[in-house]
Formats: sequence, structure tokens, C-alpha cells
Amino acid sequence: MITPVILAGGSGTRLWPLSRQQYPKQFLALEGERSLLQQTLARLDGLASTAPIVVGHEDHRFLVAEQLRREGVQAASLLLEPEGRNTAPAIALAALAACRDGHDPLLLVLPADHRIEDVATFHQAVHRARELAEQGYLVTFGVVPTHAETGYGYIQRGTPLGSQGFTVSRFVEKPAEATARHYVDSGEYDWNSGMFLFRASRYLAELEWWQPAMAHACQAAFLGAKPDLDFLRPDAETFLSCDNLSVDVAVMEWTAHAAVVPLEAGWSDIGSWLAVWESGAADQHGNRIRGDVMVESSHDLLVHADHRLVAALGVSDLTIIETGDAVLIADRHRSQEVKTLVARLEAEGREEAALHPRVHRPWGSYEIIARGPGYQVKRIQVAPGAGVSLQRHHQRAEHWVVVSGRAWVTLDERQFPLNANQSTDIPVGVAHRLENPDNVVLELIEVQSGDYLGEDDIERLEDRYGRS
Repeated sequence: MITPVILAGGSGTRLWPLSRQQYPKQFLALEGERSLLQQTLARLDGLASTAPIVVGHEDHRFLVAEQLRREGVQAASLLLEPEGRNTAPAIALAALAACRDGHDPLLLVLPADHRIEDVATFHQAVHRARELAEQGYLVTFGVVPTHAETGYGYIQRGTPLGSQGFTVSRFVEKPAEATARHYVDSGEYDWNSGMFLFRASRYLAELEWWQPAMAHACQAAFLGAKPDLDFLRPDAETFLSCDNLSVDVAVMEWTAHAAVVPLEAGWSDIGSWLAVWESGAADQHGNRIRGDVMVESSHDLLVHADHRLVAALGVSDLTIIETGDAVLIADRHRSQEVKTLVARLEAEGREEAALHPRVHRPWGSYEIIARGPGYQVKRIQVAPGAGVSLQRHHQRAEHWVVVSGRAWVTLDERQFPLNANQSTDIPVGVAHRLENPDNVVLELIEVQSGDYLGEDDIERLEDRYGRS
């Protein structure tokens, strides 16, 4: 049996401003209604596999849980990294979790933020890889290149392994353009997809051999793990002692048992806005648009509008991304450089680098729609059956107005309902809770007033989600 391992801890800075540290690209729906994580989970349908093991950042734990719920995935194991240490330690945690109770499954390691068009062909490649993994190989999937791409690493094929794949001759880091063209023309190289299939114990043994300090730290972190609701938290201090290494650098480049299975299934890592443009559906002028967009006498644009009308006139080869708090306009062919903008935002302490306009919480989400000296206005959505923690504020008062749905409100010892178009005040220092007792989303407007309106002015008195 195969156990899928979904790596969902990435940051995706090159898709800023849609992707942020607190809401990275794996949770985005770039096409249709499903996020990249949901598409990855759906891609498992039809494979003989167990419930997945999902490794994610603790800051995203409720995002992961909600998207698993939406996709109907039950009994998944959710491992929380206190901080990312790249893929080698993350896979080690998953392998240790998979080997509990005497099991030793094959692990199908999949990043949560990739796109694959031809799922049937992907499944066929998994079946070929399985035959090699059962022989003891550590198998990676090499995407047959369609062009000379400098944004991917490459894998050189070695000797054939029957009809299933090849040994790995070598791994190559992202090459210069001329070198990439040579690789593609030779027919000997594939793109490094970052997807793998190997037996859990085999990976742990190889990690122990090549990276003993990391193997021991991961084992100690897992043994010291503590359950938290539906999550498992490895011991943070021990886990953070691991070197920050990818599985390629830590193991695959060293092992004598690496194999590669070629894959031609319309794969993309969606690693840049150019990749989004290349994978999307275009109009007759090569424009890919999403949201409230008007384009005139323009071609080869990628335009995404979240909050307002975006109009483009007489331009070409641009990426235009609009969110509630930022607008990106970039040369379409320089989208790999967006990460340098994000680095500047981080260096200047700008919150737009990390915070998304819509902030997600285990009970729903909120969005700041207006702010100024001494006031702030939020649009709040509470999921059916969910509720905000019992809390109080010491420096601000609040006023709630229900827009749709029905709220159940606690103010100190009082409890009462609020229907649409009804409102209530929450004075400074009053213990309060907002709950949604119905099976439809509750939406309300919250007006805050006070000398300090930061999110750290929350004293939680009781919380069903285990937050302090």
C-alpha cells in the first residue's frame, strides 16, 4: 500500500501579492474553485493508497485542516513544523509517522503546490515507480522537458531499469540558458519535479547513513511530539537543530540507489507568474484574466483582480495582480524576480510581505476594509457551527452589525441572538464571544475604536481550538 506524503509548508514568495507568508500559494485557487492543495489531494483518487500524511507549518494548521475537510479527506495525519527546515527533515518526520505500529509503507511524496494536467498518466508513472521502489530504489519523477527552463533543476538519466525508468546519473542545479538548451537537446535530462516514491524505512536508513545528525534529531523530535487537537507537534527545539537541506542535497545526490521515472503529464510547479500564464486558459489574444477585468487592444497579459475593476489598454507582456492592499505590475518575463521585491518588503518591515488581506482563523476569516487613527473596520465571516474564542480587550471597544446569517452573542453573563440588520456594542474589558449556530455562513461588520487596535490586545478566556 502507498501512503501519500503531502508537503504543505512552502511560502511561494514569487506569487506575491496573492501568496504571502501567512497564506502561501498551496492554499490559493489560481484556476477554478479548488486550491493547489485540494487539487493535489484530488489527484490521489484512483490510487491504492492510505489516508495521507500532511506536513505543514504550524501557522497554517487550520488552513490545512479546513482544506482537507472541504476535500472530504478524513483520518489524515497532520504534522506541524515549528519552522521550515526544507524537505529532507519534513519527509523524515512523515516516514517516522508512517512506520508507527510496525508499518513500513511506500511513501509517495508530493509537494502541495504543483499542477498536473493528465492525472491518468501521472498514475501510470506512479505504478512504474512502485515496481522500482519495491526493489529498494529511491525513485524520483523526472518531467520530460518541453523547453530550456532555467528555473528548474535537472536530472541526467543513467542506465535503463527495464521499462520502468533509469538509474540517476547525476542531479544538476538550475543551469544557465545555454546549458539548459544543451540538456534538452541531448534528450538525456529531465526536470527535477521534487516528487518521490520510496519505502519509509529505506529513506530513513539512507538519511541515517548520509545525514546522521539530522536523522537523530528528527527521531528525537518525533519521539518528543505532543498531540494538539487533530495535529501532532514534534519537539520544536530538537527539530530546529536540523540543517536546512532538501531531500536532493541530503540524500538523493549521494545514494547509489536513486532512480528516475520519466513523466509527461502536463506538470508545472507554478513557481512564478509566468508559469501561471503558461498553464492558464487564454483568450484569442493570449490574455489570461481572472476577476473583474477589462482588456482592450492588449495581448499576452496575465491579469488577476480581487477587489476592484482592473482595466488594461494598449499594453502587452505584463503581469498585473491586484489584491486588497497591493498591486503588482511586472514584465511577464521577469516574474522570477518578484522574490526580490518581497525581500525588500521584508527588509523594510512592511506587513504586506507576510499578511494577506484576508486573515484566516479556525472559525472563519476577517478582512480589514477601512482603518485610520483610532478606528478600524473589519468584515468578518464565521463558518457554520464555529465560534470565536471567549475573549476581552483592554484597549478597544467594538460594535457588531450582522449583515447576513444569525449570531449568538455572549457579553459577560448575557447571551442573546442577533439577526441581520441588528447590532450590539462591546465595551472595553467586557468578556465576549461570537458564535454561528446555523448551517450558513455568518457575515458581520465589526467597528473597532480605541487608542490601540493591534491583534495582540486579545485576552483569550476560553477557546475550542486550543489557542492560548
